[in-house]
Amino acid sequence: MLCVKEELEMAKRIITISREFGSGGRFIGEEVAKKLGIAYYDKNVINEITEKSGLSPEYIQENAELSPKKGLFAYALAGRDITGILELAKKGPCVIIGRNADYILKDRDDVLNVFIHGNMPEKTQRIIRLYNVDEKKAVKMMADTDKRRMTNYNFYTEHKWGKASNYTLCLNSSQLGYDRCEKIIMECIK
Repeated sequence: MLCVKEELEMAKRIITISREFGSGGRFIGEEVAKKLGIAYYDKNVINEITEKSGLSPEYIQENAELSPKKGLFAYALAGRDITGILELAKKGPCVIIGRNADYILKDRDDVLNVFIHGNMPEKTQRIIRLYNVDEKKAVKMMADTDKRRMTNYNFYTEHKWGKASNYTLCLNSSQLGYDRCEKIIMECIK
């Protein structure tokens, strides 16, 4: 019987997770990585890129995932993000959250691309709990964050963020629950 890491070497080695704000996609990805014993990259991707670029983490955060800006410098920054993700993918099995990783790694056959979405009431309640905000603020946070993610993805990839055909697997965390989403993802990498 093969262990999980050996199975990953033979099947899908990399899991990318794109997500709606409030859907729990980052949490689900982190749990999958822990259960599989593989690397997990989210904000630490930003830190790694920051170390190599010399730019501030705040600047990288603003420009890497959420806010496309035209101009030579923005394209150079996007290139750093691409290079960083390609390097992470070479290191070994991992879960990569956001950063257009599904598109950046589209030519690899060892990648499982997942999109996590959820129903508005559940996402709203999650944001209220996590950020200690009222319902109106939670709804605004979701709308603003998802709009920035969509704009960035659509700009840099020329694809439509959240469109099912861009991903291997789309999961509704409100309907399935986090544990079941994790199990489905782990089953699909075999």
